[in-house]
Amino acid sequence: MGWKTLDDMDLAGKRVLTRVDINVPMEDGRVTDTTRIDRIVPTVKDILAKGGIPILLAHFSRPKGQVVPEMSLRQLLPALETAFDQPVKFADGNYGAAVQALRPGDILLIENVRFAPGEEKNDPGFAGRLASLGDIYCNDAFSAAHRAHASTEALAHLLPACAGRLMQAELSALEAALGNPERPVVAVVGGAKVSTKLDLLGNLVSKVDHLIIGGGMANTFLAAQGVDVGKSLAEHDMTDTARDIMQKAGDAGCQIVLPTDVVVAREFKAGAENETVAADACPPDAMILDAGPQSVQAIGAVLKTAKTLIWNGPLGAFEIAPFDTATKAAARIAADQTKAGKLTSVAGGGDTVAALNQAGAADNFTYISTAGGAFLEWMEGKTLPGVAALMTN
Repeated sequence: MGWKTLDDMDLAGKRVLTRVDINVPMEDGRVTDTTRIDRIVPTVKDILAKGGIPILLAHFSRPKGQVVPEMSLRQLLPALETAFDQPVKFADGNYGAAVQALRPGDILLIENVRFAPGEEKNDPGFAGRLASLGDIYCNDAFSAAHRAHASTEALAHLLPACAGRLMQAELSALEAALGNPERPVVAVVGGAKVSTKLDLLGNLVSKVDHLIIGGGMANTFLAAQGVDVGKSLAEHDMTDTARDIMQKAGDAGCQIVLPTDVVVAREFKAGAENETVAADACPPDAMILDAGPQSVQAIGAVLKTAKTLIWNGPLGAFEIAPFDTATKAAARIAADQTKAGKLTSVAGGGDTVAALNQAGAADNFTYISTAGGAFLEWMEGKTLPGVAALMTN
């Protein structure tokens, strides 16, 4: 695929500058979700096992080139030490001296790279100072790969570079899903607005065989077909765009799958009184909040013929029961097909991960990306600077 992995590098005795994403949620000085930390453990352990010394580079929040004490990475040390099962050294000032003091088996965490104004400016001088700390560069932060920053892009040109295990897994999964997928390929795209996923839809219709559209986006597509969607969330100013996407899909031989029946309610709250009606029969005072059982059956039939699935976004207002029914049902069908070895399933995006976890389906998907913006940009067909830099090294 044009990039090297840890297996291609001689790490013995080498200081390995390792870009990771440990931008984790915190409350009262404690990490509340360690998922991103847990996902970098294989890379750090492999570097240590190969005799390398991992020097972790990471950002936390958005200090915008200023030193902001409450955004210090120091507060992550307890969670990191628990994950790695060993002490982690920390450098918040004289990085050179901290690096010189390292011995085999040590792990060093460098203070928040975004405290330096040169990080987000992709400044060659700042990248050069970082490069002087190590012998090899390893990027394990796919989730930051859509940013052309000093620690994600410039650094890869200054040292022998490779992908870490998480980056390797992410790139391999995405290559399997969109680069050279087994057909038929199905994409599920949901969420509130067509306007935020225009590039995504435009790219997918030329790459997939079936495009299942759900959530508020589906309402906009129904409105584009002349359907009265009542008080539903819909972007009526985007109906021309939706028609263009449908035209492009038709030209490319991609079948767009929209709800044929819908669950409607007069208010958006848990347990709200609701009914199932045909997609073109939404009462004028009601709003569409989920796809109906017929639609789920149709989606299930498509998923059962698929070999590859890409999923981004829920099919309804999944945060509130009972409007999570369609998302959960479709997710479980995809999970079962994957578990049976009939489907390669890749999913990503914050709402998507939450919805699949809620459905109890996430563990059976082939790959779940936590990369957010980078995952979306890859699906949109965009070049990610952090990935491109590894390709040219």
